Amino acid sequence: MNALIKNKKAGLDMTNVKECEKKTKLVHAIIDRRHELGLSQRDLAKLCHLPQSSIARLEAGITPSRLDTLEKILAPLGLTIEIKKEP
Repeated sequence: MNALIKNKKAGLDMTNVKECEKKTKLVHAIIDRRHELGLSQRDLAKLCHLPQSSIARLEAGITPSRLDTLEKILAPLGLTIEIKKEP
């Protein structure tokens, strides 16, 4: 069975793939910036007033984060979310 058919059966179409890529890019930006600043997950969690487990789950991609939670995490990292219309 070819990969496209397998992906369709698993519910993975190009929209889902693009969405996964966006989430992965966001998570990598958070991790990279946290490392640049020399912060541990625990340090970042304290700055965000969140439990360390929230940072760990976000970075592991286990649970999606709400926008307000993302903003709490991004602010001490000096990062923001930009919304653009797709071409």
